[in-house]
Amino acid sequence: MAEPQPPAAGAPLTSADLFERACAVLPGGVNSPVRAFGSVGGTPYFVDRGRGAHVWDVEGNRYIDYVQSYGPGILGHAPEAIVRAVAAAAADGTSFGAPTEREVRLANEMCARVPGLEMLRLVSSGTEAAMSAVRLARGATGRDKIIKFAGCYHGHSDSLLAAGGSGVANQGLSGCDGVTPGAVADTVVAPYNVLPEVDEETAAVLVEPVAANMGLVAPAPGFLEGLRAACDRTGALLVFDEVITGFRLARGGATEFYGVRPDLWCFGKVIGGGLPVGAFGGSRALMSHLAPLGGVYQAGTLSGNPLATAAGLATLEALDATAYEQLEASAVRLAAGLEEAFAAAGVDAVVPRVGSLLGLFFGGDTPRNFDEANASVARGLYAPFFGAMLRRGVALAPGPYEAIFVSLAHRAADIDATIAAATQAAAEVAAALS
Repeated sequence: MAEPQPPAAGAPLTSADLFERACAVLPGGVNSPVRAFGSVGGTPYFVDRGRGAHVWDVEGNRYIDYVQSYGPGILGHAPEAIVRAVAAAAADGTSFGAPTEREVRLANEMCARVPGLEMLRLVSSGTEAAMSAVRLARGATGRDKIIKFAGCYHGHSDSLLAAGGSGVANQGLSGCDGVTPGAVADTVVAPYNVLPEVDEETAAVLVEPVAANMGLVAPAPGFLEGLRAACDRTGALLVFDEVITGFRLARGGATEFYGVRPDLWCFGKVIGGGLPVGAFGGSRALMSHLAPLGGVYQAGTLSGNPLATAAGLATLEALDATAYEQLEASAVRLAAGLEEAFAAAGVDAVVPRVGSLLGLFFGGDTPRNFDEANASVARGLYAPFFGAMLRRGVALAPGPYEAIFVSLAHRAADIDATIAAATQAAAEVAAALS
């Protein structure tokens, strides 16, 4: 097979050209599976640049963007405060392998916002944060068993891939080649919104306080409180994976939003302002089990990277009470408009909302767990709706298990344009069904 060739000099660059070239050097042409458009069909658009609520592809097409890098873009793309902060940090050096002041400032800011968070360790991704939190929980309790929930995605470490949502579900995988039975032998998968059996052999119960990797599924009343009580009763540790909800739902994340305090937190996305970052933390006593203070080893050459901490600080500084009010108001307006668009077209769909997070499910009922989310996806309507929206200049995530991310950069005109596009797209879906 001939090697794909770059376009001739002067020829316009297209996403199709780039995808063909990418497939020769990147598995599936992408560096994360959902980007390949496997769930929605077609060729992925290659982004050239972003500004505020919009991205432009290499062909010059502009989209109102609700992917926002799957959550970090809470301020929108390329906000001036982050650009300035990263530029200033880069001028001083991009990595040192030694402590820097910004690491301490970011940790202080996070601990000041989240009730009960006393110490944290910065890492480079949400996957690393969840993996490390599980190791810490096992080391601190001396127990092996972990309970997680079907449809909750906690990154791609071996023991947490079982029954995962998001990218795993988008690929139609029930497991993962290369993950041995031994790696998941101590992982128990329970249905979301049902209290599991937590016993004295359980090291930790790991949960997304709002399940945002199977679409968007809110916790049922009493679910998080029940998990807290079960862990208190048995000595297990409750771990909130707030990689998506952290500093997005509220100033203090899900802990402030729901009033339930876990033992350990995992963070990512917002705290890096678009740069690779993660963190896990908890009480001073629990975190003292980590090396160099204790026997649980965890390390990372790029942890606390100067550019990521600069971007994270700039992001958190912008997230005051007024910002959260604006985010929620935009999300309320968008959710209502989308529901009206589907109703006008006669298409059964629900748009659940928690704070500024939105979901989209086709069918008449709001899912409460992974099985019900899968039933919505099985209707097969997300892909044609996604395509119809993309043709009208609105970019949703290219997979039905992702959330819709509203940013502070989405203005009323963007929301109105999105609703207008959805009205036409829903009508197109309805016409195809008739």
